Amino acid sequence: MTEHDLREAGPDGLASRLMESGALTSDWLYAYKAVPRELFVPDVMWPGRTEGTGQGEAIDRNADPASWYAAVYSDRSLTTQWDDGKHAGTGKGRTPTCSNSQPSMVFSMLAALDVQETSRVLEIGTGTGWNAALLSERVGSGNVVSVEVDEANAKAARERIEAAGYRPTLIVGDGFEGYREGAPYDRVLVTAALTEVPHRVIGQVRTGGVIVAPYATTYGGEGVVRLVVQRDGSAVGAFVGSSAFMRLRRQRQKRRHVREYLGGKSWPADGVKSLTSISPEEIGDWLPMFAIGLQTQGLFPWAETYADGSYTLWLRDTDVTSWATVDYEPGREEFEVYQSGPRKLWDEVTVAFLHWDSLGRPGWQRFGLTVNGKTGEHTPWLDSPGQPLRPVR
Repeated sequence: MTEHDLREAGPDGLASRLMESGALTSDWLYAYKAVPRELFVPDVMWPGRTEGTGQGEAIDRNADPASWYAAVYSDRSLTTQWDDGKHAGTGKGRTPTCSNSQPSMVFSMLAALDVQETSRVLEIGTGTGWNAALLSERVGSGNVVSVEVDEANAKAARERIEAAGYRPTLIVGDGFEGYREGAPYDRVLVTAALTEVPHRVIGQVRTGGVIVAPYATTYGGEGVVRLVVQRDGSAVGAFVGSSAFMRLRRQRQKRRHVREYLGGKSWPADGVKSLTSISPEEIGDWLPMFAIGLQTQGLFPWAETYADGSYTLWLRDTDVTSWATVDYEPGREEFEVYQSGPRKLWDEVTVAFLHWDSLGRPGWQRFGLTVNGKTGEHTPWLDSPGQPLRPVR
C-alpha cells in the first residue's frame, strides 16, 4: 500500500468505523475532518493493545511512518508520556501519564457533553491538545478554556493547537481547581479519571450546565458520568458507559506494600481462615469491580499471580488497618480466605457483590451519582437519585 493509499484510507476509514459504532455523530463529523488526529500525536508513541490492556511497543514515525500512520487512525489510545516525563527513550516506563485517547471514547464523551454553538467549555486535562482543538472548531476558540498540570505537555499541546489554527485559552495549572477566571461555563469535559468530582469546578458551572468526566472508585472499575448542575449547586446524573483513564494527578493514590499490613510477620500472620464459594474470577471484571467500588469505602484489590494460572487476591484498606487474601486455583469450587484487622474486607466485598447480583447485575447506565456542591459529598445511586447505594461497612 502506498503512502497515498494509507492517507486516503486512514481518517476516512476510522470515521466510517466510528460512525457505524455510533461513537462519532454527524454533528461532530465536520470537526473530525477539520482537526486531523495525526496533528496531535508526537513522533514516538506506544499504541494501546487491540486485545486486553496495556501498551504495545513504541512506534517511531521517522523509522516506520506507515505503522505510525496506521496506529494513529486505529481506534486505539496512544500513550505519549511515561512517568510524568521522567522516562526517556523508546522503551516502556513504569506508569503511562499522558495519551491521545481512544477516538471512540473521545467522540462518545463529546456527544455526551452536548455542546451548543455558543457553549463556553472548560476542559480539564489538555493532554496532546486534540480535544481542545476539536472543541475550538465546534464552538470557537474564544469559548474554550483548557487546563493542563504538566508544563511539558502543555507547551507541546499549545504548539500543536496553534499550528492547527486555533487559539483557545490554555492554562498551566491544577485542573482540580478549575479556572475561575474563565467562569461561568456551560460545559466541563474532564479527560483524567476522578475519584472525587471537585466541588470548586461544580461551582464554576451555570445551572443546567453539564460536566462529563470519568469517575473511578477506590476499589476499581471506572465509568463516564454525565452530571447536570442543579439550582442548589449540586451535580446529578447517570453513567453513560465504561472508561479507563489515567488518574487526575492530584488524586493519585500511593499504595502501601503488603508487608506493612502484616506487621513484620509472614503471611498469613494473624489472619483468620475461612472458605468461600465466590470465585475471585467472578468479581474481577470491570463492571462488578465498579459496582463493588460504589458500595465500599477505602478498599482496594491487587492480584499476586503465579505461573500455573493461580493467584492470590489481596484486599487492603487505605488506612492500613485491615487486609484479606483469597487464593484462586483453576477448577476449584471453594477458595481459602484469610482476613485480619477490624474490617473484614472479603466479607464487605462479598456483601457488595451479592447485592449487585441480587439486583440482576445492572449495567453502567443504571448507576448514577449525586455530588453535593457545598460539602463535596458523593452519593452513588441506582436508577434514580432517590435510590442511593448504601455503603457496606
